[in-house]
Amino acid sequence: MSPNTWRKSSYSGNAANCVYVRNDRTGTLQLRESDAPNTILATRSTTFGAFIRAAKAGHFDRLTTT
Repeated sequence: MSPNTWRKSSYSGNAANCVYVRNDRTGTLQLRESDAPNTILATRSTTFGAFIRAAKAGHFDRLTTT
């Protein structure tokens, strides 16, 4: 798979609201949502990995909005 190929999250299934991810040629991890394909979130894979581990550990379960 080439570095610029978007991959659909396995959790998206056949739903219309899909999340896509790719690694660009600089090693940056890029994410986008099918509802807004021109909006791309870019981060390092190590930073995103830390975010995923924190989410799985429940660190964001009690976030509130004001």
